[in-house]
Amino acid sequence: MIVDALGQFLRPSTLAGVAIEGLSLAALYVMITTGLTLIFGLMGVLNFAHGALTMIGAYLGGLVTVLLVGTATGGPLRFLAFFAAVLVTFGALAALGGAIEVSLIRPIYDRPPLYQILLTFGLTLTLEELVRIVLLFYGIQPISDWQDALGTRPALLGESVTFGGVSVDGLAVFQILFGLATVVGIWAFLTRTRYGLYVRAGSEDGEMLSALGVDVRRVFTVVFALGTGVAGVAGVLLAWDPNWAASVPLAAETLLPAFVVVIVGGLGTFRGTVVAALLVGLTDATMTWWFQNYVDFTGLPEITVFLVLVIMLIVRPQGLFGVSEVGGH
Repeated sequence: MIVDALGQFLRPSTLAGVAIEGLSLAALYVMITTGLTLIFGLMGVLNFAHGALTMIGAYLGGLVTVLLVGTATGGPLRFLAFFAAVLVTFGALAALGGAIEVSLIRPIYDRPPLYQILLTFGLTLTLEELVRIVLLFYGIQPISDWQDALGTRPALLGESVTFGGVSVDGLAVFQILFGLATVVGIWAFLTRTRYGLYVRAGSEDGEMLSALGVDVRRVFTVVFALGTGVAGVAGVLLAWDPNWAASVPLAAETLLPAFVVVIVGGLGTFRGTVVAALLVGLTDATMTWWFQNYVDFTGLPEITVFLVLVIMLIVRPQGLFGVSEVGGH
């Protein structure tokens, strides 16, 4: 049986299908994790509220698309509504992130990291309860997925096309392209802009950057706002994915894989985040194929993802591209 299963898995069509599914998962993981990496890389703040901010982005982006998309709206206009939702959500979440950094995070920079962990953990509980209260007030079930946002997805993304015996899901291709565009955009920001130079320099030595006349506090605020905005955009993308969708538990569901990717890649390294997202995504897709076809236990793929984390902590505790010290402030 094992030989037959291995033979089927090694077929080119099967390998191609698993690779596409793995890349789409990697794109989602990159979207979810990038903001967390930027914030920790520069500021040394492990933001436990990151998942809650992604969940708020899913609801806010979904609300914008629901308001803009009607039952007769065609596919192109639905894509335009999606990108309008991305812009609105990024702006709103970036403003919220900037306010959080200035009002809550900044006063405790000089205290031990435990204060920041407790504060952001308390913040995620507060945000979840606030969203839950709002959803209950408007009569929306906060536990199950919010189906209205899923209904705004273009029909093209719900179809599969077969090329050379490989079934390609439209939503997976869209997620891969969107994640790739995000990686290129973040890379251009870090390597081609003045603030990107400040971020890279600040992650190495914040005190030296401040001594050179750079307003490090303002850089912190910009980076925290940018990281929060990207988390919100990830939520908009998840609102169209039936495997995730908008729900209050989405906060915890996204935070756990985000921490796995950040730790495997190395805390605070953007390159490590991208490579780790690919590793975790392909591992998840491979194990999902095996356990869906030959093992009747659906929880095992998630276990193998955390097994990757355990192996990394034993073999290379600092992660694939980790450094010994991050956060120069």
